[in-house]
Amino acid sequence: MTTPARIRVAIQIPPSRADYAAIRRAAAQADALGADAIFNWDHFFPLGKDTSGKHFECWTMLGAWAESTSHAAIGALVSCVAYRNPDLLADMARTVDHVSDGRLILGLGAGFREWEAKEYGFEFGSPAQRVQQLGEALHRIERRMTLLNPGPVRKLPILVAADGAKALRLVARYADIWQTFAEDDAFSEKSRLLDSYCDQLQRDPATIERAVFVDGDPWTVGTRLRERGAGMFTLMTRGPDFNLDGLRRWLAWRDEHNAQASRS
Repeated sequence: MTTPARIRVAIQIPPSRADYAAIRRAAAQADALGADAIFNWDHFFPLGKDTSGKHFECWTMLGAWAESTSHAAIGALVSCVAYRNPDLLADMARTVDHVSDGRLILGLGAGFREWEAKEYGFEFGSPAQRVQQLGEALHRIERRMTLLNPGPVRKLPILVAADGAKALRLVARYADIWQTFAEDDAFSEKSRLLDSYCDQLQRDPATIERAVFVDGDPWTVGTRLRERGAGMFTLMTRGPDFNLDGLRRWLAWRDEHNAQASRS
């Protein structure tokens, strides 16, 4: 297991429970504070028990963020591959990458909200079927990226959200960033499994950045997870206020850590 020398801090700003002006303002503030990445999500309704609140679509918002931010990477955490034709999704991602001057992270996942998919008329298969669909989509997206004219600004980083064994095989094959919901010992166990799949493919496991969701004190939580191999630490803020105080603390920890890494 590799402990990353330099780390990144990201924030997820849900496209929900707020007017778009507030969402745009939060993204601009996170960008100005120095967040490494700013994510929204690919849902059609707010998460949580109350699904009646305000909500906006993921990819049209990313196109707007590409123009309204300047420094941070942007992307969906994550985009459900069942919601769009994979070749079209590749084309959309390539376009947003150009609009943002090469700042898009293409985050992909198999989806988990059956009722939401059915509400919008999408088929929702079993967990095994959805993982298979994810693999097929990753293959098609990889191929389409080689055919687009022009192609992405650079080799487009692929983030895959996965925790199951079969999905982790796809991470080893396709991903530049692995997003997990696992914590502590479970994170370490899944990370070792991912390393073994990389070995089978003769891929260096260190080429896959490990991304985790976090909250709490970064000097305690972040340090512990970094020692287990995490390299990207993603906080979540919520509307309508989008408090960024936690982001400020985690960025201070990041800057302190990266400065020490640069000196050593």
